[in-house]
Amino acid sequence: MATKQPPPLMKKHSQTDLVSRLKTRKILGVGGEDDDGEVHRSKISQVLGNEIKFAVKEPLGLRVWQFVTAVMFSGVAIMALAFPEQLYDAVFEEESVNSKTPIRLYGGALLSISLIMWNALYTAEKIIMRWTLLTEACYFGVQFLVTSITLVESGRGSTGATLLLISRVLFVLISFYYYYQLGRRPKKV
Repeated sequence: MATKQPPPLMKKHSQTDLVSRLKTRKILGVGGEDDDGEVHRSKISQVLGNEIKFAVKEPLGLRVWQFVTAVMFSGVAIMALAFPEQLYDAVFEEESVNSKTPIRLYGGALLSISLIMWNALYTAEKIIMRWTLLTEACYFGVQFLVTSITLVESGRGSTGATLLLISRVLFVLISFYYYYQLGRRPKKV
């Protein structure tokens, strides 16, 4: 008895067969638009969702405030690095500076912080924006305390220092306002 040999199995290359790939994607439900009009490239992105849905609703004026503080930090840093005596004179109205090194170190630290501010301006991550605002508020608070203590110890007040103190209180309040607004949970509709 002669048995008939079955024909050799032909493997279908579904990865290269365009029609088969399209059928598979249709069965999985990916590649087409869903009810929201989003096109998902994979089942994973369809299940997890699109990150645009989780975008931060930014408070009005936040990006302007971030830009203003980045410019302000950069400007004061450059002035402290290039013209330390003039910066000291503008705040304390004294022309004698014992050493330029501490003021230049202050400028270097401010320049480093300003780089963080510039990078935070271009991020969409809420936690980075909040940490940057907290850094600003802490810096302005510490500067307020240091300037106040220096004025009390020296026993003389100046117009520049008074304006600096008032502006620092205002800047702390603005930074904390945006910090609080970014931390609030959105209202459920």
